[in-house]
Parts: sequence; structure tokens; C-alpha cells
Amino acid sequence: MFVLLGALVACDDIPEDERFIYVKPAAVSRTVLIEDFTGQRCVNCPNATEAIEQIIEQYGDSAVIAVGIHSGPFAKNTNGTTLPLWTAEGDEYFNYWQVQEQPSGMVNRHAVSNYPSWAAQVYEDIQKTAPLSIELSIEETEASRSFYVNSRMMATDGNVSGKLQLWLVEDSIVSPQYMPDGKPMRDYVHNHVFRQSINGTWGEDVSIPEGETQVSKSSLDIGEAYNLNHLSVIAFVYNNTGVLQATKQKLILPPTP
Repeated sequence: MFVLLGALVACDDIPEDERFIYVKPAAVSRTVLIEDFTGQRCVNCPNATEAIEQIIEQYGDSAVIAVGIHSGPFAKNTNGTTLPLWTAEGDEYFNYWQVQEQPSGMVNRHAVSNYPSWAAQVYEDIQKTAPLSIELSIEETEASRSFYVNSRMMATDGNVSGKLQLWLVEDSIVSPQYMPDGKPMRDYVHNHVFRQSINGTWGEDVSIPEGETQVSKSSLDIGEAYNLNHLSVIAFVYNNTGVLQATKQKLILPPTP
């Protein structure tokens, strides 16, 4: 009995700030985001798409995430009417980043550039670690075609401040595309097409001390025009230095065998 009491008293004598040793979180591999400003009337845009596919094939689709943002003059007909994959938000991004030509894009929100430079930019960024991790989980609600998107972010290297952006993208869309020979391909298959933002055009504020976690929950209602089986959610955190980390999650996972 006396031995036990002595042990408890001895623990109380240890200063509170010395009882725990802080362990820095493990380093996190960086996922690279490519934002491709494209359009269905852009004859050189299929070349940019091919360059993206080659980059993803080299590094894997968990290491490189692409978004095709149909915007600008080549996402519209010559009379100004919009083509099927154009979005108003896409045009807002196009104008904000002052895109001068298409195809053009950004790798991790660095300077807007043309596709021949993207592979080198991806190579440079993919060597780095990310200052945070992002985990996505998606749950269906009781309403039809309605979901909750849960984002769990943990700062792993320093304090993280910026914006969390959630986007909905769709694959396997069959819609016309002008090709490098100047002719339209009626049954062209468009992938990773930007459809809409989920948590506002520019996202929501995040501020996470190192070693701590921030959780965000957003509602998502899907229009009838989208194929649920081909949709994914992309999450990324960015600030004025660029994209800090990104991840992608299919909206509906295939059933477990």
C-alpha cells in the first residue's frame, strides 16, 4: 500500500510539460493536381489530354490527379452559345487565372503554362512531401442522389492555413471534340471533366496546427444529367503558394466481392 502511494506521489512531482514527448507526424507523399483549361472546339486540346494520360500512366492515378475545366472561347460555339461541357464556374476560373490560350493549365497552381512543360513540373513537385494529409469519405443520405462529403485533414509538417476545395468530376462522357486534324470526333470520350464545386467556387477556410486534425462536412446533390457511376470527388487544399495536397474518391464504390 505504501509503495503504491509513493509511486503516485512520484508521478505528481513530474512537471506537466515533461510528461509527454511530442512526436512529429510521419511525412506524407505529395499528390499533384493538374488543372487543364480545355474546350470541345480546341483542336490541340486532345494533345494535352494525351500528355496528361501519359503522366498519370507513369506515376499512377493516386499520385497525379487531373481536372479538365471546359471554359473560355473554345468551350463555346462561334456564336457564343455554350457547348455541353462548359460551366459558368469553369469560366470564372479561366478568367481569374487570365488564361491566354488553350490548351493551358496549372500544375499545383503554379504559373499557367502549356502542356509540353507539365511533365517536368509534375516530376519536380512529386519529389516533395506534403504538409498535410487529406482523407475523403462519402455517405449517401436518405434523399435520392444526395450525399455527404466528409474531409479529414491533418497537418503533418508545420501549421497549415489555406482553403479546402471540393470539386465534382465525371469520367466517360461521350461528346464531340474537335481533333488536331480540324475535324470533329462525334464519339470522343472525355474524362476527369469538371462538373461543379461542392463547397463554393473558392472553397472554405482551413487552419490546422501541426499534429492536429480538422474535419469538414459538405452536402452534395447530384443533377439527373450526371452518371453516378462515373463521378468522383476531388479535394485539395491550397493557399497563395499553390496546392499543398490533393486526393480523389469515387462517389460510389463498387460492391465488395
